[in-house]
Amino acid sequence: MSNLYRSVFDIIGPIMIGPSSSHTAGAVAIGRAANDLFGGIPERVIVHYYGSFAKTHRGHGTDYAIAAGVLGFDASDPRVPNSRQIAREQGIDIRFVEESGESPIHHPNTAVLDLIGGGDKRVQISGCSIGGGTIEIRNIRLHGIDIKPTGPLSIILYVTTNTERDNGISLIEDLNRLAPFDKKQVLKNNEYTIYEFDLKQQLQEGIRGFFVNKYENIICL
Repeated sequence: MSNLYRSVFDIIGPIMIGPSSSHTAGAVAIGRAANDLFGGIPERVIVHYYGSFAKTHRGHGTDYAIAAGVLGFDASDPRVPNSRQIAREQGIDIRFVEESGESPIHHPNTAVLDLIGGGDKRVQISGCSIGGGTIEIRNIRLHGIDIKPTGPLSIILYVTTNTERDNGISLIEDLNRLAPFDKKQVLKNNEYTIYEFDLKQQLQEGIRGFFVNKYENIICL
Protein backbone atom coordinates (compact mmCIF):
# COMPACT_ATOMS: atom_id res chain seq x y z
CA MET A 1 0.00 0.00 0.00
CA SER A 2 1.29 3.45 -0.92
CA ASN A 3 2.46 5.56 2.00
CA LEU A 4 -0.05 8.19 0.85
CA TYR A 5 -2.76 6.07 2.49
CA ARG A 6 -2.90 5.10 6.16
CA SER A 7 -5.52 2.32 5.79
CA VAL A 8 -7.70 0.51 3.23
CA PHE A 9 -10.55 2.86 4.19
CA ASP A 10 -8.60 5.78 2.72
CA ILE A 11 -8.85 4.05 -0.67
CA ILE A 12 -12.50 3.01 -0.38
CA GLY A 13 -13.49 6.50 0.69
CA PRO A 14 -15.56 7.96 3.51
CA ILE A 15 -19.29 7.97 4.23
CA MET A 16 -20.23 11.12 2.35
CA ILE A 17 -22.61 13.31 0.42
CA GLY A 18 -21.44 12.88 -3.21
CA PRO A 19 -20.93 12.88 -6.04
CA SER A 20 -17.13 12.45 -5.85
CA SER A 21 -14.81 11.27 -3.10
CA SER A 22 -11.93 13.35 -4.44
CA HIS A 23 -13.80 16.47 -5.58
CA THR A 24 -16.51 16.50 -2.91
CA ALA A 25 -15.49 14.58 0.23
CA GLY A 26 -11.86 15.65 -0.17
CA ALA A 27 -12.98 19.24 -0.64
CA VAL A 28 -15.02 19.06 2.58
CA ALA A 29 -11.89 17.83 4.37
CA ILE A 30 -9.84 20.77 3.03
CA GLY A 31 -12.54 23.15 4.22
CA ARG A 32 -12.62 21.47 7.65
CA ALA A 33 -8.85 21.82 7.94
CA ALA A 34 -9.25 25.51 7.11
CA ASN A 35 -11.90 25.85 9.84
CA ASP A 36 -9.60 24.16 12.36
CA LEU A 37 -6.65 26.33 11.36
CA PHE A 38 -8.67 29.55 11.58
CA GLY A 39 -10.22 28.51 14.88
CA GLY A 40 -13.81 28.76 13.66
CA ILE A 41 -15.80 30.32 10.85
CA PRO A 42 -14.23 33.35 9.12
CA GLU A 43 -16.06 36.38 7.76
CA ARG A 44 -14.67 36.00 4.24
CA VAL A 45 -13.10 33.19 2.24
CA ILE A 46 -11.44 33.38 -1.16
CA VAL A 47 -10.97 29.92 -2.70
CA HIS A 48 -8.40 29.60 -5.48
CA TYR A 49 -8.83 26.46 -7.59
CA TYR A 50 -6.09 24.90 -9.71
CA GLY A 51 -5.98 22.06 -12.22
CA SER A 52 -8.91 19.68 -12.19
CA PHE A 53 -10.60 21.60 -9.38
CA ALA A 54 -10.56 24.73 -11.55
CA LYS A 55 -12.13 22.90 -14.49
CA THR A 56 -14.79 20.77 -12.79
CA HIS A 57 -15.62 22.33 -9.41
CA ARG A 58 -19.20 23.30 -10.32
CA GLY A 59 -20.24 19.91 -11.67
CA HIS A 60 -18.64 17.91 -8.87
CA GLY A 61 -20.02 19.94 -5.99
CA THR A 62 -16.60 21.17 -4.91
CA ASP A 63 -17.95 24.65 -4.14
CA TYR A 64 -20.59 23.53 -1.67
CA ALA A 65 -18.14 20.95 -0.28
CA ILE A 66 -15.51 23.58 0.49
CA ALA A 67 -18.18 25.83 2.02
CA ALA A 68 -19.47 22.93 4.15
CA GLY A 69 -16.01 22.24 5.52
CA VAL A 70 -15.43 25.91 6.29
CA LEU A 71 -18.70 25.85 8.25
CA GLY A 72 -17.42 22.83 10.20
CA PHE A 73 -19.69 20.19 8.61
CA ASP A 74 -18.64 16.56 8.12
CA ALA A 75 -18.69 14.98 4.65
CA SER A 76 -21.80 12.93 5.59
CA ASP A 77 -23.76 15.92 6.94
CA PRO A 78 -27.08 16.28 5.04
CA ARG A 79 -26.56 20.06 5.04
CA VAL A 80 -23.52 19.77 2.74
CA PRO A 81 -25.38 20.44 -0.57
CA ASN A 82 -27.00 23.56 0.93
CA SER A 83 -23.87 24.90 2.59
CA ARG A 84 -23.39 27.88 0.26
CA GLN A 85 -26.88 29.12 1.02
CA ILE A 86 -26.31 28.50 4.74
CA ALA A 87 -23.09 30.50 4.55
CA ARG A 88 -24.89 33.41 2.85
CA GLU A 89 -27.60 33.35 5.50
CA GLN A 90 -24.90 33.61 8.16
CA GLY A 91 -23.31 36.58 6.38
CA ILE A 92 -20.20 34.67 5.30
CA ASP A 93 -18.75 35.78 1.97
CA ILE A 94 -17.23 32.82 0.07
CA ARG A 95 -15.84 33.45 -3.40
CA PHE A 96 -14.30 31.04 -5.89
CA VAL A 97 -11.53 31.85 -8.37
CA GLU A 98 -10.49 29.56 -11.24
CA GLU A 99 -6.73 29.88 -11.64
CA SER A 100 -5.15 28.98 -14.98
CA GLY A 101 -1.58 28.56 -13.77
CA GLU A 102 0.16 25.56 -12.25
CA SER A 103 -0.79 24.49 -8.76
CA PRO A 104 1.56 26.10 -6.21
CA ILE A 105 1.64 22.76 -4.36
CA HIS A 106 2.03 20.65 -7.52
CA HIS A 107 -1.18 18.61 -7.52
CA PRO A 108 -4.09 18.75 -9.99
CA ASN A 109 -6.79 18.79 -7.28
CA THR A 110 -5.65 21.92 -5.44
CA ALA A 111 -7.56 24.50 -3.41
CA VAL A 112 -5.84 27.44 -1.74
CA LEU A 113 -8.08 29.14 0.83
CA ASP A 114 -7.55 32.67 2.13
CA LEU A 115 -9.59 33.09 5.32
CA ILE A 116 -10.22 36.58 6.66
CA GLY A 117 -11.78 37.66 9.95
CA GLY A 118 -12.11 40.63 12.23
CA GLY A 119 -9.12 42.43 13.63
CA ASP A 120 -7.07 41.81 10.48
CA LYS A 121 -6.99 38.08 11.22
CA ARG A 122 -5.90 36.24 8.08
CA VAL A 123 -4.63 32.75 7.43
CA GLN A 124 -4.01 30.72 4.29
CA ILE A 125 -4.11 26.97 3.75
CA SER A 126 -3.16 25.07 0.59
CA GLY A 127 -4.56 21.56 0.28
CA CYS A 128 -5.00 18.89 -2.33
CA SER A 129 -7.35 15.93 -2.63
CA ILE A 130 -5.39 12.78 -3.47
CA GLY A 131 -8.30 10.32 -3.77
CA GLY A 132 -10.78 8.43 -1.62
CA GLY A 133 -11.58 11.55 0.38
CA THR A 134 -7.97 11.72 1.62
CA ILE A 135 -6.21 15.10 1.55
CA GLU A 136 -2.79 16.58 2.07
CA ILE A 137 -2.03 20.02 3.47
CA ARG A 138 1.18 21.18 1.84
CA ASN A 139 1.39 24.85 2.78
CA ILE A 140 0.07 27.02 5.63
CA ARG A 141 0.51 30.72 6.31
CA LEU A 142 -0.25 31.61 9.92
CA HIS A 143 0.73 34.80 11.78
CA GLY A 144 2.81 35.75 8.75
CA ILE A 145 4.86 32.53 8.93
CA ASP A 146 4.98 30.11 5.98
CA ILE A 147 4.83 26.48 7.07
CA LYS A 148 5.40 23.54 4.72
CA PRO A 149 4.16 20.27 6.24
CA THR A 150 5.03 16.97 4.58
CA GLY A 151 1.39 16.74 3.50
CA PRO A 152 -0.51 13.79 4.98
CA LEU A 153 -2.65 14.34 8.07
CA SER A 154 -2.50 14.42 11.02
CA ILE A 155 -0.58 17.66 11.56
CA ILE A 156 -0.17 19.54 14.84
CA LEU A 157 0.71 23.21 15.14
CA TYR A 158 1.61 24.79 18.46
CA VAL A 159 1.68 28.58 18.51
CA THR A 160 3.49 30.62 21.16
CA THR A 161 4.42 34.28 21.41
CA ASN A 162 8.10 35.02 21.75
CA THR A 163 7.48 36.57 25.17
CA GLU A 164 6.13 33.25 26.52
CA ARG A 165 9.48 31.46 26.23
CA ASP A 166 7.75 28.11 25.82
CA ASN A 167 10.21 25.64 24.27
CA GLY A 168 7.59 22.97 23.62
CA ILE A 169 9.33 20.30 25.71
CA SER A 170 6.14 19.25 27.52
CA LEU A 171 4.27 18.94 24.24
CA ILE A 172 7.05 16.91 22.64
CA GLU A 173 7.04 14.52 25.60
CA ASP A 174 3.27 14.06 25.31
CA LEU A 175 3.51 13.54 21.56
CA ASN A 176 6.22 10.91 21.92
CA ARG A 177 3.98 9.11 24.41
CA LEU A 178 0.59 9.44 22.72
CA ALA A 179 1.03 10.52 19.09
CA PRO A 180 4.57 9.98 17.73
CA PHE A 181 5.72 12.24 14.91
CA ASP A 182 7.97 11.81 11.87
CA LYS A 183 9.02 15.42 11.47
CA LYS A 184 9.27 18.58 13.59
CA GLN A 185 9.81 22.18 12.47
CA VAL A 186 10.32 25.28 14.58
CA LEU A 187 9.54 28.50 12.71
CA LYS A 188 9.76 32.07 14.00
CA ASN A 189 9.18 35.70 13.20
CA ASN A 190 9.47 38.78 15.41
CA GLU A 191 6.30 37.96 17.37
CA TYR A 192 5.57 34.23 17.20
CA THR A 193 7.19 30.82 17.34
CA ILE A 194 5.29 27.96 15.70
CA TYR A 195 6.10 24.29 16.28
CA GLU A 196 4.89 22.02 13.48
CA PHE A 197 4.68 18.22 13.82
CA ASP A 198 3.83 15.66 11.11
CA LEU A 199 2.36 12.71 12.97
CA LYS A 200 2.97 9.09 12.03
CA GLN A 201 -0.73 8.17 12.25
CA GLN A 202 -4.15 9.78 12.27
CA LEU A 203 -4.91 11.46 15.56
CA GLN A 204 -7.67 9.68 17.46
CA GLU A 205 -10.48 11.87 18.85
CA GLY A 206 -9.75 11.05 22.49
CA ILE A 207 -6.09 11.94 22.11
CA ARG A 208 -7.00 15.07 20.15
CA GLY A 209 -9.20 16.10 23.06
CA PHE A 210 -6.34 15.59 25.49
CA PHE A 211 -4.04 17.92 23.55
CA VAL A 212 -6.71 20.58 22.94
CA ASN A 213 -7.61 20.63 26.64
CA LYS A 214 -4.00 20.75 27.86
CA TYR A 215 -2.46 23.18 25.36
CA GLU A 216 -4.33 26.42 24.77
CA ASN A 217 -2.73 27.42 21.49
CA ILE A 218 -2.61 24.04 19.75
CA ILE A 219 -4.15 23.34 16.33
CA CYS A 220 -4.82 19.73 15.33
CA LEU A 221 -5.40 19.10 11.60
